[in-house]
Amino acid sequence: MTHQTPVTDISFSSLHLPEALARGIADAGFERCTPIQAGTLPRALAGLDVAGQAQTGTGKTAAFLVAMFSRIMRDDVPAGDRPITSPRGFILAPTRELAVQIHRDAELLGQYCGLSLGLAFGGVDYEKQRRQLEAGVDILIGTPGRIIDYYKQRVFDLRHVQVLVLDEADRMFDLGFIADIRYLMRRLPEPAQRLSMLFSATLSQRVLELAYEHMNEPELVRIEPEKVTADRVRQAIYFPSMDEKIPLLLGLLKKLEATRTMVFVNMKRTAERVEATLRANGINAEAMSGDVPQNKRLRMLRDFHEGRLPVLIATDVAARGLHIPDVSHVFNFDLPQDPEDYVHRIGRTARAGAAGDAISFGCEDYVQSLPDIESFIGRKLPVEAVEPGSLVEITEVAGDFQGRGRFAGRGGPRSGPRSGPRSGPHSGPRRDGGGPRGGRGPRSGERSSPRPQSAPQPIAALPVPLPIPVAAVAGAAAPALHARREQGPRPAEPPRGAISTAAVTDGAEPAKRKRRRRRRGRGGGAAPGATNAEAGSPELAARAPSGLPKVGRLALLGAALLGAAATVAWLTLRN
Repeated sequence: MTHQTPVTDISFSSLHLPEALARGIADAGFERCTPIQAGTLPRALAGLDVAGQAQTGTGKTAAFLVAMFSRIMRDDVPAGDRPITSPRGFILAPTRELAVQIHRDAELLGQYCGLSLGLAFGGVDYEKQRRQLEAGVDILIGTPGRIIDYYKQRVFDLRHVQVLVLDEADRMFDLGFIADIRYLMRRLPEPAQRLSMLFSATLSQRVLELAYEHMNEPELVRIEPEKVTADRVRQAIYFPSMDEKIPLLLGLLKKLEATRTMVFVNMKRTAERVEATLRANGINAEAMSGDVPQNKRLRMLRDFHEGRLPVLIATDVAARGLHIPDVSHVFNFDLPQDPEDYVHRIGRTARAGAAGDAISFGCEDYVQSLPDIESFIGRKLPVEAVEPGSLVEITEVAGDFQGRGRFAGRGGPRSGPRSGPRSGPHSGPRRDGGGPRGGRGPRSGERSSPRPQSAPQPIAALPVPLPIPVAAVAGAAAPALHARREQGPRPAEPPRGAISTAAVTDGAEPAKRKRRRRRRGRGGGAAPGATNAEAGSPELAARAPSGLPKVGRLALLGAALLGAAATVAWLTLRN
């Protein structure tokens, strides 16, 4: 936390806080209260439940931390009446980053209070956090998921909670935590037996219903609701094309001499693209989204907080509740689709009375959100022209950023024809007598000539098989069967694709062997394994009728046998 510019006449010394707490506040540089602190602290210190709404960055975190420390220190509970695993203060936050920020602020303000702090959030340090809670803490800070996980394992209990705080309650609804929140609040002491505080940048109807259901007649404190955005934020909007967004961002970063900048985008892939381009052009930047591991996200926030990282690119996961001092510029690289997210984004700058700049890009993909944003904040955004001098030359990166949030170079046409012949067992000549199989031919330019199509024949011209008498078929088939018996069993055929040793020895070409194997079972030509001399022999002609395929010959043979059997049966019955 940094020193806050006085905005009210109420000083922290006039609130009669415990001495140890007042010392921590002084070390943090706080002297006078902000409007939200001046409106909520007197009521909370008097023991009244509070539901506060104020602009982002006006000191809500300090307000509920001061009230919690004061209540716990003044209402001391004997050690024998409270188990060591039962915390006295309970703070729920919607995101891990916000929970870490609250824990850091609590360490600063309560450094002399002698109260132990516990932090529980998902993603890292499961066993470490568990051991810390089992050892006992006075104030528990965490996110709903990890808190419920430990609670169901009986790592701690909530029966002795004296102060409850819900921070960014509307964000809890947006993230789907409302069922978890109700589950935990039902495990707390009765509302009349504890102090409950609810804080948020916006108080919707559903948030108020939650407050009235689980709090003891809370007092609503609204600080200037008509002024949604801070006065010290200088807002402007440019209308670049999609291809001009990154050159314009680079030009403005160099022109405005931004020292600590946050760039907000809507999608993870856009954040990665902007990060790669900024790094390629000499600007140290890192992208933070929901998919980034927790350790890396915490390291990014720490580097940005300490000034080692000048540009932080983030999706809306980092837009709520984080207090990072001295953020000079906020860029809405993509306009948010929710007007409330716009308020939370630009609230990262001009915090605690400081000044800052919020610059938005109204591209063709997201400019449709602009009317809703201007209606929500109650003012028109000043329009700045995209001057040619603001667009700088950039160093392109692989898969350059293009319009509509896509990258070039993906899924494009393959350049040039396929080079070289195709390897493998199918590299031989084609069956239809065409060219070799080496490649598919060029993909651009002239097309290869199409295959010749045979003209369709009229139905009348198609050959019609003539009926054959059964007796004739049987008579023709008998010599063939007798010849087959005399020849003995037919030798086994070699596997398909194998080359006969005899053929290689005789000097027969493999190509001829392939063509001979392809003709097996087809109409015309000699029988398998027959030479050209054998093809015209009378014995072979008697063995296989010419012009009929192998399947046809088998069918005729079966018909002949069936006819002979029928004749024998008829003669038997007649006699």
